[in-house]
Amino acid sequence: MKLFLKGDRCYTDKCGYERRAYAPGQHGQARRRKVSNYGAQLREKQKVKRIYGLAERQFRGYYHKAIRMKGVAGENLLQLLERRLDNVVYRLGFASDHAEARQLVRHGHFRVNGQKVNIPSFLCRANDAIEVKESSKKVTRILESLGAVDRRGVPRWLELEKEAFKGRLTSLPSREDLTMPIREQLIVELYSR
Repeated sequence: MKLFLKGDRCYTDKCGYERRAYAPGQHGQARRRKVSNYGAQLREKQKVKRIYGLAERQFRGYYHKAIRMKGVAGENLLQLLERRLDNVVYRLGFASDHAEARQLVRHGHFRVNGQKVNIPSFLCRANDAIEVKESSKKVTRILESLGAVDRRGVPRWLELEKEAFKGRLTSLPSREDLTMPIREQLIVELYSR
């Protein structure tokens, strides 16, 4: 499945997944076995971990936090992952992929509500304002990513002021706002074994 892990390259013809939709090697085109329920659940969890760039322990922590919240556990999990600062920076278009967003946050290029935050796992709340630091507005990676934001688009739950290098969470993300093909119920089933 195309996960857009390579940033802008996934939007071009050079994307590895679109060139070859089967496994590499001599037997890549051979028929595959049917995947078990556990295999499908594990594959879904690994896919979500890779999309957001998390380790197993960190992901499990988000799951346990999600089941303690009110509402549907799977939707709570996705909401927590979407509210991470590195993901918000990526969704606003300040970075071309999640790994780059994580690095830019770690290097202290962003402020949340006027405070410098360099923790990628910082959970943003509704009406939080995310802005690029004054000294970081000349960073070429941020400028290039903002130039390509029109092609990728900004989700409904975010608001971007491109010229001012600012963004805002207008509301918390809901399940309908997430466009990635994630079946969160399989992740909940896997962890509730």
